[in-house]
Amino acid sequence: MRDHISVFCRFLFLIPVLLVCCLFGNKAGAQNTPFAVSSTCVNDTSFFLIINPAGIDSVKWFFNDPPSGDKDSSRSMQAYHIYNSVGTYTDTLIAWRNGLPDTTIQSVTIVTPVIFDLGDQDITLCEGGTMTLQAPIIPGATYLWQDSSTGSSILVDTSATYKVKINGCPSPDSVNIFYTPIPEIELGKDLVLCTGEHIALDATAQNCTYLWSTGNTEPTQDVYTSGTYHVDVYPKGCPTVSDDITITFTGAPYPFSLGPDTLLCPGESIRVAPAIPEATRWEWSTGATTPAVTISNTTNLWALVEINNTCSVVDTIFINYNRLKKLDLGNDTSICKGNFLVLTADFGNGQYLWQDSSDQATYYVTKPGFYYVHAQIGRCESMDSISVKFEDTLRVNLGPDTLLCRNEVYQLRATGAGGGTYKWQDSTSTPMYTVTRPGFYAMVATNSCGQSVDSVEVKYHDCECQLYFPTAFSPNGDGRNDYFRPVYRCPIYDYTLSIYNRWGERIFFTTDPQVGWNGRVNGTLADIATYVWIVDYKEVITRFAVHKTGTITLVN
Repeated sequence: MRDHISVFCRFLFLIPVLLVCCLFGNKAGAQNTPFAVSSTCVNDTSFFLIINPAGIDSVKWFFNDPPSGDKDSSRSMQAYHIYNSVGTYTDTLIAWRNGLPDTTIQSVTIVTPVIFDLGDQDITLCEGGTMTLQAPIIPGATYLWQDSSTGSSILVDTSATYKVKINGCPSPDSVNIFYTPIPEIELGKDLVLCTGEHIALDATAQNCTYLWSTGNTEPTQDVYTSGTYHVDVYPKGCPTVSDDITITFTGAPYPFSLGPDTLLCPGESIRVAPAIPEATRWEWSTGATTPAVTISNTTNLWALVEINNTCSVVDTIFINYNRLKKLDLGNDTSICKGNFLVLTADFGNGQYLWQDSSDQATYYVTKPGFYYVHAQIGRCESMDSISVKFEDTLRVNLGPDTLLCRNEVYQLRATGAGGGTYKWQDSTSTPMYTVTRPGFYAMVATNSCGQSVDSVEVKYHDCECQLYFPTAFSPNGDGRNDYFRPVYRCPIYDYTLSIYNRWGERIFFTTDPQVGWNGRVNGTLADIATYVWIVDYKEVITRFAVHKTGTITLVN
């Protein structure tokens, strides 16, 4: 499999390769127009970047690789070449500025990729933690990591995908580093509760597992009896965090309630003030110590109330806040006869009542009139209305003129011509037209609103940015076809690749087209099967957004 660099913009990362290239051989000419090379791997695509292209009118490249035939030279400012044999090649760039040529010669040494294992593909560290990734130590070799550092090892201290080039050749292996926040577990102070009370202890934290002294492995622990409750929290990648609390039940039972759960409507608030004459101390989840609190947002509100200086009672209620905006059916509008309009109340899981007693969240308008709806969620209500008129107008729109890649198929579909008849420039009478060649395309649409005409010009050009994927690969470690990754001949950016198994679980993800799937999931070779891949990227030159899907079969 060939491994390709993704985006010419990422040559900012590759500029240090210029220095590396200079080390591969002696300069045989002037260096007035120096250039960098993206990859020095044999059988890989090497992109050539002119460091300072200002003022250049045209260029001519010579790659000193006669077996490549007519591909041994290029006139492209964004040239590329594939060397099929290892060795040192003297590359020549002739750049013309104002008609005057300037010759630059640099030696590039093409090498065999160094295959090695950086370790687990996904590693989770504790917040603030570090580790060292070590590349093979090769005497005289040059190294270039993703952050432009040039040592044989790199200190890992941030979330990123770590990879390295050795002698300018990208390694197919990489490591994804993730960090777990250090949890702060606070079960609270020791409590003396009245007999019959109940409390839930919560040790919930991100990316953790749990073990309570009761044997419970959930993040929360219900407490009904006196005792000391201890929890060990195991954050992935971090040391164990522990806490404990002693809870004592004493005194007589005391009935206590904050009332039912409550729904607040937009702009409302609620004052929670339970009447407890025997209360000697108050503590609320808001931090208040008063007998009453006012709430205007969604919260789990609890109160710990001391009774007669003896024991405490506790209760929790959930106060929900309806954040939905008021209903908006839109502005008064007009639509063409023969069409319909969909009105959507979308007030949530509530009750709806339209002007004709319909009770659904959506309403289909098929004739002119005045429409209104009343919606209610619990205590919260909202209403809106709209006037709909019909008119005999028709406006066809085929969209803007379009530039396509050669051999690309394009579908033209008219908007604003619903419910009518169609006639294209070649008398085709379908609502959609398939374009396979450049030219002007026009449509006449007729419906009850009248007649409308629109045209569009479609041009084609040679796209260098075609991304290809194999249909099968064999990650058996024989050095051939061991990785699944794209083959392409152009700079791209905003690249993402996801691979899914037959259950829809994502088993591989990367944002770097140089990083391929090695056929393993959590360190274990995946089953021999067919997997689905989805890729998105953009061209650097055209900024076209491309979305592709396909399947890959893993074989022995």
